Amino acid sequence: MLEIRPGSASDREWIYRLRHEVYAHELGQHPPNPAERLTDALDDDNVYLVAAHGDRPVGFISVTPPWAGHYSIDKYLSRDGHPVLGQDSLFEIRILTVDQSWRGSAAAPLLMHAALRWVAAHGGRTVVALGRTEILGMYLAAGLTGTGTRVGAGAVTFEVLSGQVSDLAERALRDHGPLLRGLEPRVRWSLEMPFLPGPPACQHGGASIGALGRRFDTLPARGDVVPADVLDAWYPPAPAVVELLGDDLGWLARTSPPAYPEGLVEEIAERRGLPPDAVAAGAGSSDLIFRAFRGWLGPSSRVLLPDPVYGEYAHVVEQVIGCRADRFPLRRADDWRPDPGRLRDALRERYDLVVIVNPNNPTGVHTDAADLRQVIADAPGGTRFWIDEAYVEYAGAGQSLETFAAASGNAVVCKSLSKMYALSGLRAAYLTGPAALAAELRRWTPPWGLGLPAQIAAVHALRDPGYYAELWARTRALRSGLAKRLAAIGDDLHVHESAANFVLLTLPRSGPSAAGLVAACRRDGVFLRDLSPLSAAFEGRTVRISVRDPDANDHIAATVSAALDHLRTAA
Repeated sequence: MLEIRPGSASDREWIYRLRHEVYAHELGQHPPNPAERLTDALDDDNVYLVAAHGDRPVGFISVTPPWAGHYSIDKYLSRDGHPVLGQDSLFEIRILTVDQSWRGSAAAPLLMHAALRWVAAHGGRTVVALGRTEILGMYLAAGLTGTGTRVGAGAVTFEVLSGQVSDLAERALRDHGPLLRGLEPRVRWSLEMPFLPGPPACQHGGASIGALGRRFDTLPARGDVVPADVLDAWYPPAPAVVELLGDDLGWLARTSPPAYPEGLVEEIAERRGLPPDAVAAGAGSSDLIFRAFRGWLGPSSRVLLPDPVYGEYAHVVEQVIGCRADRFPLRRADDWRPDPGRLRDALRERYDLVVIVNPNNPTGVHTDAADLRQVIADAPGGTRFWIDEAYVEYAGAGQSLETFAAASGNAVVCKSLSKMYALSGLRAAYLTGPAALAAELRRWTPPWGLGLPAQIAAVHALRDPGYYAELWARTRALRSGLAKRLAAIGDDLHVHESAANFVLLTLPRSGPSAAGLVAACRRDGVFLRDLSPLSAAFEGRTVRISVRDPDANDHIAATVSAALDHLRTAA
């Protein structure tokens, strides 16, 4: 049985010697050297994946991630002359090499598959490879596309190939699904990501709900799970909500709601100081995103998304609608803060829709409302702004743009009631913006789209602002305490305290991965969110941890500390 695993430090000597044997002696790409070893300047930054038979490695492939800052292909081509090389989340797949005695086996295809799965799990959107012309068919079979550009290195000719990661994953399932499923039981897969990609879907947290069983047969187990992988409130809904929902569950379950939630819309308008015709309600923000974006955008539209950002947006824009999404990169070096001036420059490209999440999820950074108003005012005509304020109340009073949006001609604010009002299981949200846009969304709303318990709960939650204001303040205090507990685990950890109800924990490059930490904590019932698939900007080493109650926060910190100790010892 072949094992596919990460390359270890002890594999490096074998890798360097096999590279010399193949690329110096066999192929003539490099001159032989007395040490019989072939290394290059990228080795410290490359990720090696290895195929092994028992204890014997038989092949390897290398991935160069964008955070390395340079690629092998830079030796042959100018990035300016090849736009694919200038992308922020570009990963290079290189030097696929198999021992001569294992050529023709499944080793090479499995290594290529492993490299693509690794890239997808680390937020890659585009891959580039230099494929040797004599084995070009294998690269093309994996879904990579030839660019027609060829380069020479010694006696070897390569073609530049590229591919979109989402397309490659879809093709793997469509064209090679039966083959891969047949191989899976015969391969020892020791990588942190699943062997097969799932069906196209947006990246979300929420794995903790799986602990209750796919059909919810183990609901009592919820007391054994700390769901810090989702941003649900740690507190219950307002007392009136709990009382009303608990009075007659049988009646609530069997009774149809109003066909359209006019009463909820009126309550929102009154509480927020909005004209009712500027409000449209939905079953959570995802419902509003899907309906609005599918109505406003088409395949020829252009959308600007922050990167990183809530995964729903890229999924709907690229996978559901199929239009172009450009990224506005947020940088760890800037503490993930968007620079308004740089954003204004980006908007000169004239986008049909610009998405802003404020505070941003998953980075947790809040941009002052005045700065956003100015960005919107300076944007070219015809640019529409979608502002997601799911967590804005954590940022303090006066930071919502909903009244501004209602009076504007080009801005829409989406407000979830699920997270801030502890109604995630009921799904309630609303949109506010120009009356004509809100009216469009109401026309696209199916009857009975918002259940009766959700409508009742949302109305009565909005009527108790004092209850929630106190809990939001307590959440901020709990967040600060959790951040301090996590920072005390080690000097090599970086803790970023968000403006919302979570913190980010970033691990050092030389230590365990985010996926490894998440898996280790999950075994003890503590669920964290690995942010790696959302964006390459996280470099595979950042986890998001939501704020829970005081005891749960203590348990989270202790579990993270123990898991890191175990992972470091095992390494």
